[in-house]
Amino acid sequence: MKPDMFREPVSNLVGLGFPAAVRSATDAYRHLCEWPVRSRDTAHAVALKACGAALRGEIEAETARGLFAAFAEKHDLLAPETSAIAATRLRRDRDPHIR
Repeated sequence: MKPDMFREPVSNLVGLGFPAAVRSATDAYRHLCEWPVRSRDTAHAVALKACGAALRGEIEAETARGLFAAFAEKHDLLAPETSAIAATRLRRDRDPHIR
């Protein structure tokens, strides 16, 4: 496994809300570089710096993953887990009071 790979990908919403798996510090760095300049904030700067440091081997990839996930959560970019969606749908299908 490459040193910049995450143990588990961060499921991130992109484009029109489609989930995409961010699997490494390289993927996270690219995503952060594409973030609109006018929307960049402190969380963005910290995550970008951490991903760069992970790519240079200065910090662990999992540290960068945590900071990228925090950035994504702050900006409502984390995709819901597929199992959570399936459980909600299953509960809705069983309960006649939920439509």
